[in-house]
Amino acid sequence: MSILARNLFVVLGLCCGVIATASAAVTVDNVRVWSEDDQTRVVLDLSAEAEHRLFTLDDPDRVVIDLSDTRLADGVRAPQRGVLGGMRSANRDGGELRLVFDLKQASRAQSFLVKPNGDQGHRLVIDLRHQEGRSQPQQTVRSAASAERREFVVAIDPGHGGRDPGAIGPSGTQEKDVVLEVGKKLAYLLEKEEGVRPLLIRDSDTFVPLAERRERARSNQADIFISLHADAVANGGPRGSSVYTLSQSGASSQAARLVAQRENAADLIGGVSLSDKDDLVRSVLVDLSRASTQESSIELAAEVLTGLADVGPIHKRDVERAGFVVLQSLDMPSVLVELAFISNPVEERQLRSPDHQWNLARAVADGVVRYRERHQPAVRVASNSSADSEAREHVVRSGETLSGIARRHSVSVQKLRSANDLNGDRIMVGTTLRIPQ
Repeated sequence: MSILARNLFVVLGLCCGVIATASAAVTVDNVRVWSEDDQTRVVLDLSAEAEHRLFTLDDPDRVVIDLSDTRLADGVRAPQRGVLGGMRSANRDGGELRLVFDLKQASRAQSFLVKPNGDQGHRLVIDLRHQEGRSQPQQTVRSAASAERREFVVAIDPGHGGRDPGAIGPSGTQEKDVVLEVGKKLAYLLEKEEGVRPLLIRDSDTFVPLAERRERARSNQADIFISLHADAVANGGPRGSSVYTLSQSGASSQAARLVAQRENAADLIGGVSLSDKDDLVRSVLVDLSRASTQESSIELAAEVLTGLADVGPIHKRDVERAGFVVLQSLDMPSVLVELAFISNPVEERQLRSPDHQWNLARAVADGVVRYRERHQPAVRVASNSSADSEAREHVVRSGETLSGIARRHSVSVQKLRSANDLNGDRIMVGTTLRIPQ
């Protein structure tokens, strides 16, 4: 074959490859990266939904994403932020695009797809949770003098947002606006509490799918989840606040069923189906006590309800239970708060008042603080005595139980309860337990 013919053959082959790549059904149009504390989030803006597969490699640490029938748009690069050291790409057989993210340290990777809402299209979100270096694994048993208590993370979820206004009052007040204002004020108040870190699921007028709200709370290791809403009925007569927890067997009243139907429909307004989100619930560690989490949710709800009773009327004096999709985070106590009836003209005016918004935020914050004081005891500091200097402490990890910790350290459950002033077997992730001798 002549040199000219051989060169022509190579050019034709390259052209065919370009045409095949260009004909891919999906394009990665942009790569955005955020970093905060010990987490880096990578978002791929896609032209359409794409099937993907994620896995990690070490030595060196990498995250690999394979996207079916996809190509990378010209000039797209990934900024080096947080744990992300760079991105490489390759076109594979069958039109598959492989993206390799080089990491600066070992990280736990999770991914989920987000469907279009507002002015944003399809997105693939990859959350990278930074991990300790392999040469220095995390120690779960430490001396009392060196033990530190992890921050108590409160996920605050103002309902609705963006194209979903929620309920609308007689004067046109939109639920999404008032709950966002209360949520911001609640975050401000909790931020002033020592050892508490508020996490706003949304801090602007944007729509967030229900499953992504839970995933954001979970990926930030939230200890509790509080969803804020404003109630509404057709006739506008009822008044007062209500607090709900998740019910596995059905709503506790007809009103609870109606509220759950209305709140769960929010995802459909944003064009996101609820039917494919069950995997997030099933991914929760199976050995975590669902009953214990539900009991903790009821305790949290009762504390919040007590605080709200000091602000105004209570619609239902008992904690209600309903099948809210947003509360299906079985790894953390979760409640949904209906601050008032926006359909009632009097309460609609109150919800618009910044002073009343502050009162509502303080009521919820007080309930959270009371709950936290009981479920996250202060760390004991070792004294100079020989007995105390040998005291050990155990930092509770996700999925652990009190009985399991007792067996691990060869102590009885009763001794473990007594040493930590526990009345039952419920323990919170991040709590530091004193291990008796």
